[in-house]
Amino acid sequence: MKEARLKGLIPDDVYDLVVKRFPIAVEGINRIEKASGIRYPTAYVDPAIVISSPNPNSYEFGILFARTIPVFFDDKFHVVIQISAPLVAYGLKGTIHAILAHEFLHFLELTRKISKMDLLSDEITGNLFESVYADEGRLFEPKAVFKDRTLLDHITKRFPAGFRDYKLEDKVMKFWIEKNLPKINISLDANTVKLSAESLAKIKLDPVFLQRIAQLEQKSAKIRTKKLY
Repeated sequence: MKEARLKGLIPDDVYDLVVKRFPIAVEGINRIEKASGIRYPTAYVDPAIVISSPNPNSYEFGILFARTIPVFFDDKFHVVIQISAPLVAYGLKGTIHAILAHEFLHFLELTRKISKMDLLSDEITGNLFESVYADEGRLFEPKAVFKDRTLLDHITKRFPAGFRDYKLEDKVMKFWIEKNLPKINISLDANTVKLSAESLAKIKLDPVFLQRIAQLEQKSAKIRTKKLY
C-alpha cells in the first residue's frame, strides 16, 4: 500500500482510509484464530481489486475481495491470504470478518488436499454461477471449525450460496473501479490451484496440524450427513 501510494497509484484519501480501517481486519484474524484454535496464515492487503470473468471477451465478471494463494519461497511451501484494499476500505466489519473466515476455510481445504496429494486435477468450471457451488462443495463446514456464534452468523448470512454484498460491490464500482484505481483482471479458470507432483513431494506439513485437519474433516462430514437427513 505504501509503495502504491508513493507511485501515485493510490490517492492519499484512499490510503488513509485503508490504514484507518486495517485494525478491523487484524481483529478479524485474531477472532478467527481464537474461534478455531489454529493460527491464521500470512495475510497482506493488496492495493488492487481482482476482477474475474469466464473469458477476456465476456461482459460478465465477478469481484474477488480476497484470495488464498499457495507459494514456494526458498524451497518452502507457504499459504498467503491476499486481501483487497477495497474490502478493507468499504466493507462492513461483519463482511470483512466473514470473508477472512471464508479464506481461512480455503486454507484448511488446501492443506487437506496437499496432505492427500489431491491437487493435480482440480476441476475448472465454465462460469461464475457454477464456480460458486464448486467452491462451497469443497470447503469445511464452518460449524465444524469455528466456536463463535456471531462469526458463524456473519458467514451464514453472507455466504448462503456464494458471497454477494451488493452495497459493497456498488461502493467498489463507484469509488474504485470507475475511478480507474488499480485492478487485476484474471480469467475464471486461472483462479485455481495447480502444483506439480515434484512440488508436492517437497512439502512438509506439521503432523499435529494434519491431525487437527483430519478431525475437522470428520466433523464436517457428520454435519453434512445431518443436513441430508
